[in-house]
Amino acid sequence: MNEHKPVSDTASVGNAWPKDHPPVRFGRVGVLLVNLGTPEATDYWSMRRYLKEFLSDRRVIEVPRAVWWPILNGIILSTRPQKSGEAYETIWNKERNESPLKTITRSQSELLAGTYAEEPRVSVDWAMRYGHPSIASRIEALQAEGCEKILVVPLYPQYAASTTATVNDKVFEALMKMRWQPALRTAPPWHDDPVYIDALATSLERHLAELDFTPEVVLTSYHGLPESYLKKGDPYHCHCHKTTRLLRDRLGWPEDRLRVTFQSRFGREVWLQPYTDETVKQLARDGVKRLAIMTPGFVSDCLETLEEIAIQNGEFFHEAGGEQFAAIPCLNDSPEGMAVLEAVVSRELQGWV
Repeated sequence: MNEHKPVSDTASVGNAWPKDHPPVRFGRVGVLLVNLGTPEATDYWSMRRYLKEFLSDRRVIEVPRAVWWPILNGIILSTRPQKSGEAYETIWNKERNESPLKTITRSQSELLAGTYAEEPRVSVDWAMRYGHPSIASRIEALQAEGCEKILVVPLYPQYAASTTATVNDKVFEALMKMRWQPALRTAPPWHDDPVYIDALATSLERHLAELDFTPEVVLTSYHGLPESYLKKGDPYHCHCHKTTRLLRDRLGWPEDRLRVTFQSRFGREVWLQPYTDETVKQLARDGVKRLAIMTPGFVSDCLETLEEIAIQNGEFFHEAGGEQFAAIPCLNDSPEGMAVLEAVVSRELQGWV
């Protein structure tokens, strides 16, 4: 047991501490924001470690191990780390020597902690599903601070087994190894929350007003999933379409101006369609000259938004005949983005704080 001075009088034993009782912390509530993850550096071995952890997750890759293991260890982990490292290098935060995802997630945690400055019982922390800081280490740290109750917030507005569920799996796995477990809540997805939809609309309108052109079409690009996951009952596809439909209604736009696409497919399996890259190329070939893409499914800008969308798809559009292209930033730690996280956390802490 961690030896600390008591910080609360709310423990069940009250103030009747036996003389020989070790000092403990108790009575606090923790909030743990959890994002996808990031490599620690862009070199081959750092990328390999990250990709191995990510692509070994049975929630992410549901191919039978007898088939997947030779492909992963014999081909992918030999060839992909260098390519991925080069992509990360184009968006790397050189000042802090870390990926933008880590920079932004840390900032979100710090800003959220600031909103609870008047509530001294609340501790806010952050973790990554893959890489560092690990979920288990931050749960342990929150418990050491005296957190007997912890709210875990997977940073995914739309639920998918390969994102939200794998975060929760790792949380439960950590609790399985603990003798004194904290009480636990996990935040549900917020794909249709009015605060989230309003934040997307406000952010999009602001960024469009800053452009020197008006896009003819705006794509809402979500991370893709194999189509087979949808057929197994994953609600992700429906959540994405509902987010865009509600955003379209909020903006008052016609259906052909705000469209749904899916990016980042991998391997030969059929993934959710329409594909972002193919849609971008086809729009340009069809005569669309001005295009913008936003990524509502990403809470923080990362490789998939800064490199795949802003760089790769911008190049696809121009090469196919498009003229003006813009990638709309994620909500990140903007006032709109923080308003969403604050609303989700405040709602889920009801009865605890």
